[in-house]
Amino acid sequence: MDKKSIIAATAKKYAIITVGCIIYSFGVALFLDAYALASGGLTGIAIMISYLAHGKIGTGWLILIFNIPLFILGAVFFGKRFIISTLFATAASSGLIELWTYTLLQFMPNTENILIPAVVGGALYGAGLGLVFRAGSTTGGTDIIVKLLRKRFRHLRTGIISMIIDIIIIGASGFIYKDMELLFYTTLSVIIFTAFFDWVLYGGNSAKLVYIVTTTENKNAICDGILKELDISATVIDGKGAYTGNERAVIMCAIKNFLYPRLRDIVRNVDHNAFTIVTSAKEIYGEGYKDHNAEDL
Repeated sequence: MDKKSIIAATAKKYAIITVGCIIYSFGVALFLDAYALASGGLTGIAIMISYLAHGKIGTGWLILIFNIPLFILGAVFFGKRFIISTLFATAASSGLIELWTYTLLQFMPNTENILIPAVVGGALYGAGLGLVFRAGSTTGGTDIIVKLLRKRFRHLRTGIISMIIDIIIIGASGFIYKDMELLFYTTLSVIIFTAFFDWVLYGGNSAKLVYIVTTTENKNAICDGILKELDISATVIDGKGAYTGNERAVIMCAIKNFLYPRLRDIVRNVDHNAFTIVTSAKEIYGEGYKDHNAEDL
C-alpha cells in the first residue's frame, strides 16, 4: 500500500472513531449520566461513582482515570497502533462527555419518564461504540477486556460478552441506588445498547445465504439473472433428487438483505416450482464482504 493510501485509510479510520465518540458521548452525557442510568461497562461504574460523589467528580474524568491500567494491559496484548487509537477515542469521548455536561445538558428538556433516556441513551451509546469498534479501536475500559476475551473465546459475539459484564455491573448498581424502577430502566438501556452495538458492528457483514434447487434446464436462466440483474456471483452444485432420481441443480449464493426480494422475483419468474432455502449468514468473508485477514470483531 502506497503512502497516499495509508494516509487516506488512517484519516477514514479516525473520522469514523470521531463520529462514534460524538454519538457515544451524547448518549452518556445527555441521557444515561443525566438520569443515573449506570448502563454497564466502565462508563456505568464511572456514573455510579459520580452519583455517590454527588457529581463533584465528572463522569468523563473518572472514565479517563480508570482507563490508565487498562491501557497498559492493552499495550501488552494488542500493540502500539491499537493503544494510540484507543487513547484518542478515550480522550475524545471523555472530553466530549464533560463538554456536553457543561454546555448542552442545561438546554435538554427534563422528563419524569425515564423510559425515554433509557432507550435513547442506550441506542446512542451502542451505535457510537459500535462505530468505534468497527474502526478497529475501543473507548478503553471493559472494551479492552472484551477484546481480550474475544481472543480466547472467538465463538462468542462481542455484544454478548459486553452484556454479561454489564449484567454484573447493573447488579452492583441495584445495591447502590436501591431503586427497583431505576434498576429496570438501566437493564432496558443495556438491552437496547447490545442490540444497537451488534447491529452497527455486524450489520454490514450480515446477509442471507440462499440455496435454490431447480431443474438443469432452468439453472442457466436463474444464474444469468443473478449475475446480470443483481451483479453478484453464485455457485452451482450438481445434485439428484433422492426420491425421483432426476438430475437437479443447486444454486448457492450469499446476498445482501436488501437485494433478496429481487432474487425471489428472478426465481419465481423462471421456475415457480423451485425449492428455495433461505438462512441468515452473520459473517461472510470474500469479495464484496469481509477480508479474510480482517481482525475479528
